[in-house]
Amino acid sequence: MSIKSSYIEKLRKFYEQFSAEDRVLILINADPDAIGSALAVKRLLWRRVKSVTISHINIIKRPDNLALIRLLNIDLTYIDKISRAEFTKFVMVDSQPSHNPKFTPFSFNVIIDHHPKTNDKAAFTDIRPRLGATSTIMIGYIKAAKIKPSARLATALFYGIKTDTDNFERQATFEDMRSFKYIFQYVNVNLTRRIEYAEISIDFLKYYQMALESVQFHKNYAYVHLQKVVNPDVCVLIADFLMKIHSIDWSIVSGLYKGNLEVILRNDGIQKDAGKAASEMFGEFGLAGGHKSMARAEIPLKNLENIMDYHNPKEVLSWLKKRLP
Repeated sequence: MSIKSSYIEKLRKFYEQFSAEDRVLILINADPDAIGSALAVKRLLWRRVKSVTISHINIIKRPDNLALIRLLNIDLTYIDKISRAEFTKFVMVDSQPSHNPKFTPFSFNVIIDHHPKTNDKAAFTDIRPRLGATSTIMIGYIKAAKIKPSARLATALFYGIKTDTDNFERQATFEDMRSFKYIFQYVNVNLTRRIEYAEISIDFLKYYQMALESVQFHKNYAYVHLQKVVNPDVCVLIADFLMKIHSIDWSIVSGLYKGNLEVILRNDGIQKDAGKAASEMFGEFGLAGGHKSMARAEIPLKNLENIMDYHNPKEVLSWLKKRLP
């Protein structure tokens, strides 16, 4: 079966899950790929169901994500303001129910994702782990439905692929590139540029100063512990920033956030596997994993109480150095 015909068949089965009186809730862990994919589902269901609402389980604080939502005028509702009883059908994109406890109360009719398969079930699933972004899958559906995407939808899907593949430096396939090329003709490039430039907020600047003042270098590694952070994404931005330093092959940035030690790992993706390293080094303490060049660990502080004084930055850095390859 060709890629085109497979999407046509999937689209047919997708539409079979809905009726004209359905009130649909699309639930996401909001990032660009999830937002773009949710908008695509909403467009597919336009005039086919009674209503469609997009809800997110996370607090959105990354400046580029906020810019995406603001500039594209995307209507999102936080999960705490949602009543399940108001909806008849539930859709998940760019995630799977077991990925987060906040998804547990919902019984999903549709799951579309590009992450590795779990044991989660739904009446309709389309999970393609080999692809770099869920937005790639949704572009396939849009094409199969013969829908000409608006500039707003196209820009969101374009940015979803761009971010989840890290500009095709991370896992990406020919299908991702083909979808990227197809959607580009409908994209508002000026909006994309404005979204990308909105990477840092004013309250993040102090962490860059802290990182520059406290960074420790050992061989080809750069280590930073930021202590308490307003958002774990600060650690991501600093880790990416440190990878721009000549001769640095690994950056490890940690911070304390809502009862967890957040550890972000970045490497050049050439030799060792960051995701494997995170899982091996931190998996026994909390959630850990990722891709070859980028990974993270989320470790409850209670699991570290008898191991180190996590209030002491020197002890945290010493512990990280001992555990990392």
